[in-house]
Amino acid sequence: MVSIPRLPSPAHILKSAATAVPLPVLAASVRAAFALPAPARRALGSPRSVDGRELSLDSQTVLSLLRMQGVDGLLGDETVAEARAGTVRLSRAVGGRPDPRMVVRSVTVDGADGPLPARLFTPAALPAMSPLIVYFHGGGFVVGDLDSHDAPCRLLAEATGARVLSVDYRLAPEHPFPAAPLDAVAATASAIRDAEQLGADPAAVIVSGDSAGGNLAAVVSREMTLAGGPKPAAALLFYPVTGDDPANLSRHEFASGYFLTLTDIERFDSLYLPDPADRTDPRYDVLHADAPADLPPTHVVTAGFDPLRDEGLAYAERLRAAGVPVTSVTVDGAIHGFVNMIGVSEEARHAVIAGATAVRALLSDSGGDALKA
Repeated sequence: MVSIPRLPSPAHILKSAATAVPLPVLAASVRAAFALPAPARRALGSPRSVDGRELSLDSQTVLSLLRMQGVDGLLGDETVAEARAGTVRLSRAVGGRPDPRMVVRSVTVDGADGPLPARLFTPAALPAMSPLIVYFHGGGFVVGDLDSHDAPCRLLAEATGARVLSVDYRLAPEHPFPAAPLDAVAATASAIRDAEQLGADPAAVIVSGDSAGGNLAAVVSREMTLAGGPKPAAALLFYPVTGDDPANLSRHEFASGYFLTLTDIERFDSLYLPDPADRTDPRYDVLHADAPADLPPTHVVTAGFDPLRDEGLAYAERLRAAGVPVTSVTVDGAIHGFVNMIGVSEEARHAVIAGATAVRALLSDSGGDALKA
């Protein structure tokens, strides 16, 4: 039988051509698009309204620029290696210029199977024994790294007045479930244990993350609470993966055309959870796991035009029903991945800063003072 080679899709050809554009040129082009007057930006995109929510102008602009780059999803029909490189490239293009006053250094933390690379962000003049946020990047447990989420970690440190420790946990398919949650728990435990060496207060360690990283932060909160030892002081989750459910209508409502697609989700699941039985494991499916009432106070941020919106909101409700101090907010006009767009999108910047403010208020209401105003 003659083997016919698979031909690349038009989007893949366009995206391959776009990668030839030098990153500084791409970043400058993105900034120029966002600097256009609002009418011109509207002409680039297409207004959309779903269930009374309006897709924001920033989201319209991002989607238009992604389409021009041939990006039709977080994974699309790319190989894992291509998707990883593309994620870093796009993140750098929309992440903005780094603040030179931020002190950044490479460190290592414990993983479940050896040391893990990590990056510590310290705002200028931050005193010792300040809070520490342990951050887990998004990317479907398959893509993303310290570089792809450098910008949001810098902003989170600036907005909270806390150190941020970004953890480079192991990724699938090389390391499928449960490598990531085991790494996340081990890294958080070591961050609490070694907090003073990092210049932080061991009683003021907070877990955070976006998408897959939000799932890991939620898992860490639950696993360490059940273990009965030291645990995070709070959790800040941006559009977390929490578990599949027939009630998650947003997975189908926004199945395509909003950056993260249902096809992406299914492919990520197949790579991260090759054994279907693991999809109900509480170290992944936190939505249906028992929620101890003494879980850390949690703030959940969802995006209005995101396939993961409903499961994030449902998780917040599950915690609320269990008696856990929890608050939640939906950034109505935003799409999935907005934490990476803070260099060009004021909407995204405001959402990240608002998340930091909310978790500070939540801690104050629950009698803690882990984040100082």
